Amino acid sequence: MDRRHLSSTFVLLLFISFFSEVNPASFKIVNKCRHTIWPGFLSGANTAHLTTTGFVLKPGKSRTVTIPKSWSGRLWGRTLCGVDSSRKFVCQSGDCGSGQIECSGNGAKPPATLAEFTLNGAGGLDFYDVSLVEGYNLPMLIVVKGGKGGNCSATGCLLDLNGACPSELRVARQNGGGGVGCRSACEAFGDPEHCCSGAFGTPNVCRPSRYSLFFKHACPRAYSYAYDDTTSTYTCAGADYVIMFCPPPYTSQKVFGARKDGALLPLVNKSMIYISSLHANGASLSGK
Repeated sequence: MDRRHLSSTFVLLLFISFFSEVNPASFKIVNKCRHTIWPGFLSGANTAHLTTTGFVLKPGKSRTVTIPKSWSGRLWGRTLCGVDSSRKFVCQSGDCGSGQIECSGNGAKPPATLAEFTLNGAGGLDFYDVSLVEGYNLPMLIVVKGGKGGNCSATGCLLDLNGACPSELRVARQNGGGGVGCRSACEAFGDPEHCCSGAFGTPNVCRPSRYSLFFKHACPRAYSYAYDDTTSTYTCAGADYVIMFCPPPYTSQKVFGARKDGALLPLVNKSMIYISSLHANGASLSGK
């Protein structure tokens, strides 16, 4: 093979490699809630910024956002939003503190259900999860479209936990009428044991608490505490993603299509589908 042919082959391979690296992914954000939500985005450090960091999404509507291929960050839903007396945009749940619909580099105030992504990470894989480590405010489902490699499984927390939230973790509406969020034990109590910090800062020492197990039993694939990696992080490659708020758990299988799901844990604990209606008063788990 002569030098000129080698050179052209190298350029072609370089072009293909470059194209595959920069080819973006798409996130289709779907609102299946009966109320309006305001999705927010936060990009990680040293990663590309998005064209939007927050927008309004009416019930039954969707919006597709183009995501740079090597992006990492998180997204969540805000609820009960409006303009206050100082003309600032504020939300009772998931507020990012920017004073605007766009979050502009601010993250969610806990508690908030988080979808977390690192695209085109180690081995060219996307890493994704739904996390309740910073608490819960809305049901959420991530479904993979296309893609290969990894397990490409669906993950999320499909149940409404606000009504069943233990009383010591519950965040109530400002004007009454029920809960708008369920705090993590770390957020509620701030101690090293629940925050996996200090003397509890390793996986061998920091174990699931009765509070994190409340989340884990309801939503087996979601992150429930800091060291819940084994059953909560999922991978795929070259995929697009649907992020659905308030997915109906009893019809969720229709969303997956023909994809074989080989995850270790079920997506929904069926014995807890009616948890919010059965435990609307949110009994305490503290034993007091």
